[in-house]
Amino acid sequence: MSHPAPTPRTRIRRLHEKAAYDRAVIDAILDTMPVAHVGHIVDGSPVVTPTLQWRKGDRVYWHGSSASRMQKRAADEQVCLTVTLLDGMVLARSGFEHSVNYRSVMVFGTAEVVEGAAAKEAHLRAMMEQMFPDRWNALRPITPQELKATRILSLPLTEASAKLSTGHATETPGDSSWPVWAGVIPIHLAVGQPEPAPDLAPGLPVPGYASGYRIG
Repeated sequence: MSHPAPTPRTRIRRLHEKAAYDRAVIDAILDTMPVAHVGHIVDGSPVVTPTLQWRKGDRVYWHGSSASRMQKRAADEQVCLTVTLLDGMVLARSGFEHSVNYRSVMVFGTAEVVEGAAAKEAHLRAMMEQMFPDRWNALRPITPQELKATRILSLPLTEASAKLSTGHATETPGDSSWPVWAGVIPIHLAVGQPEPAPDLAPGLPVPGYASGYRIG
């Protein structure tokens, strides 16, 4: 696994002590949070779109409709993909020092299109297996038309950085005596009980990846 030095785009300048360039840290955040936001320029205007992302080796992938304007325009263009986990609200004695605890990743680069039906199917299978292990083989096989309607883009992780914030607020000297509550309100993503489809065939058990699904 490579650990490239930060580039001018990935180097954290403000609050640089919160920066992490270690691929193990970057990979852990990407592998934990499947929701990403991809920013790029469309017809001269900035556009940010939410999507599902997954990592395979040294690349991060996302998919969408082949007819999507954003998917078409992002191909071979510079994009920025971000992933964030919100871990808590940090309350201080002054409004200025309030903050949040979080883990985030930013990836810069040229979006590349995955070409060919076999390659697209392999990457979709990798996404499914990461999120729901052993589910792919039980599914109705994907059709050629479905593959044609799907576009998969990817970025190399050569320009990526993480930023992490933990702990309590850094208070202004003298504020600790101010009579107002201060501390951290932890935030956790909660996964509820699986809800079966209304037309589910009787007798089908809830799979382990559904009952044990976790994010955070």
